[in-house]
Amino acid sequence: MTQFNHVQTAHCESGVISNIFRHYGLQISEPMAFGIGAGIFFGHLPFVKVNGVPGTTYRIWPGAIFSRVCKRLGVKMESRKFSSPAKARQALEEVIAKGIPVGMQSSVYYLPYFPASYRFHFNAHNLVVFGKENGHYLVSDPIMDTVTQIDPESLEQARFAKGFPEPKGKMYYPVSVPGQVDFTGPIREGIKQACHYMLKIPVPFFGVKGIRFLARRVKDYPTKEGDRRAALYLGNIIRMQEEIGTGGAGFRFMYAAFLREAGALLGSQELKDLGTELTAVGDLWRNFAFAAGRVCKARSADNVSYAELANMLLHIADEEEKVFRRLSKVKF
Repeated sequence: MTQFNHVQTAHCESGVISNIFRHYGLQISEPMAFGIGAGIFFGHLPFVKVNGVPGTTYRIWPGAIFSRVCKRLGVKMESRKFSSPAKARQALEEVIAKGIPVGMQSSVYYLPYFPASYRFHFNAHNLVVFGKENGHYLVSDPIMDTVTQIDPESLEQARFAKGFPEPKGKMYYPVSVPGQVDFTGPIREGIKQACHYMLKIPVPFFGVKGIRFLARRVKDYPTKEGDRRAALYLGNIIRMQEEIGTGGAGFRFMYAAFLREAGALLGSQELKDLGTELTAVGDLWRNFAFAAGRVCKARSADNVSYAELANMLLHIADEEEKVFRRLSKVKF
């Protein structure tokens, strides 16, 4: 059996990066992977419906963190998708037979080791398969506390789930990993890219502009959508923030941890201080989720409550803008 050191992490994509890279001797924490990959983001797309409600995201799109980290650290990856489950299974068997841990994209809905209440149609969950025993694949799922197993049929369903984004059996694994890396350049590139995405995208749906855009829409939900749909839309914002992967506040906490780690590594007190400030922003997101949850449960909440939620979002946008504008000017 392949030995694989499983470490539980907060988020699947950055967790898989950290666990796989450490397997090959490249020591990198989950927050460092998230920061170098410029994972922090915000987007609200009212015209992109997810299960009938507008989509909200608090992180960059799936796969971007991995590709950016690999490029910036000089890791060469083999990545494949497949036209049929049979071909995907054969390829997986061949790679793990060589003792190579394999990352893959899957649907949470078909992972039987998740509690039923956590299994929903989310097709961008990352995990690692690192061997096979008694006909079951050995799985390091970064959000689980220990390694687990999955039967071939369930894994096949998870790898070929329908819906957006279709995994299409995607699997990936390193073919070349440097033993030593100077993190200074990758940290600088990751911070520069994160600041650009949070501050400079010239459309209103993304970054701090996107948070303000969402605030305006939340304020008008009851009058434009009616009480029932307003509560549905608001509930999805909370769900995307608190239940999908690491969530909005969680991503802020993780990026804050990256800034503190980067500050310690590079001797920058300013980066450490900004990490502390972003942690406070994460607390504001958590407060918003708590207040929004109370409005959803009330059902009959009037427009004043939604207006208060909108003001909370505007305050969050102001605070995030302060952090990223200062971060964009840090010299190291």
